Amino acid sequence: MKNKAIGPAWEDVEKQLYTPEEIGASDLRAAIMCELIDARNEKGISQKKLEVLSGVKQPVIARMEAGTTSPRLDTVLKVLAALGKTLKIVPINNQDGDSVNQTKTYQYDPEVLGVPKISEGNTAEYNLDKK
Repeated sequence: MKNKAIGPAWEDVEKQLYTPEEIGASDLRAAIMCELIDARNEKGISQKKLEVLSGVKQPVIARMEAGTTSPRLDTVLKVLAALGKTLKIVPINNQDGDSVNQTKTYQYDPEVLGVPKISEGNTAEYNLDKK
């Protein structure tokens, strides 16, 4: 939708500037970081406390949460493990909206990453299907 006073909507500009793959990747990064922020806030801990728990420096955590960096997977896993979370690999829906009923959950020992184990069973699922 275009508003003559302010110009085109961001969604229209975004589609002109970026490929669907780039938009999907950006949306996934934002969703993961939102989950990370929500988990930290739910536990009521500061970024500094998360640094102590995860071993990831507070400025790195701040940049991750602000979206100004694209962190390495091992860094994300360290932070999530310190929050009692992990990532879960799930099938992407096909064009009919159906997904394969098999989902694999990959467990890892947070202590291998140098993070003390807090709790088990917390996972986040993400699907890049377009709405």
